[in-house]
Amino acid sequence: MPNDPAQLAALQQRLGYAFRSPALLLEAVTHGSFMQEQAERTVHNQRLEFLGDSVLHFVLTDALFHEYPGEREGVLSRRRAVLSKGASLTQLARDLGLDACLVLSQSEEDAGGRQRASILGDACEALIGALYLDSDLATVRRLVLGWFGPLSARLALTEDAENPKGRLQELVQPKLGNDALHYDVTGTAGPRHARVFSVAVFLNGVQLGAGRGSSKKAAEEAAAAAALSALRKSGGELKQIEL
Repeated sequence: MPNDPAQLAALQQRLGYAFRSPALLLEAVTHGSFMQEQAERTVHNQRLEFLGDSVLHFVLTDALFHEYPGEREGVLSRRRAVLSKGASLTQLARDLGLDACLVLSQSEEDAGGRQRASILGDACEALIGALYLDSDLATVRRLVLGWFGPLSARLALTEDAENPKGRLQELVQPKLGNDALHYDVTGTAGPRHARVFSVAVFLNGVQLGAGRGSSKKAAEEAAAAAALSALRKSGGELKQIEL
């Protein structure tokens, strides 16, 4: 229900913050589509999204800089992107219960907009922008990092899912170098127009995982994901593998 005080009150409890300006919170959860049906409403969350994106980037940049003091710029940038976009930000929005509080047009509601990843991510950024305007940077930093929890754990889950080959390479490279991992096609099946590839990934000759996919790249990603899963079960340490 649009502008439901009970929903917004419950959201603030989940956030751990009570807005001094409730209008900012309402603006943060109002999608642009709602303007199509409610001519009297003149604000939606796009401007707050713009602000919140920058605030979130700063908070994560500062946190990652201090948590990984020896890490390269490129790796830090990629980790920030993983946390601030895509599945990680969408999941954060769902964890906060933003999906239940969104103010949408009826057509967007009927089209499943309440669960649309892009709408949820934008609303999360807008919420951060609203918090910044309603409080200060120190408060936003405390709240946002509390929502994310330990960044290393959040990164491990998200990176494994979104970029398993890159994540596996990142784990191996510092100890064993760039060339320790090797992917081999172990089989193909199916007609030419529907080929299925089987791939195994090896670490210095020891098989870590295997996977299948409709292309070599997809099969390599599946093999890397299987290898990461095996590493997680063994404690995530390469020393667990007899080389």
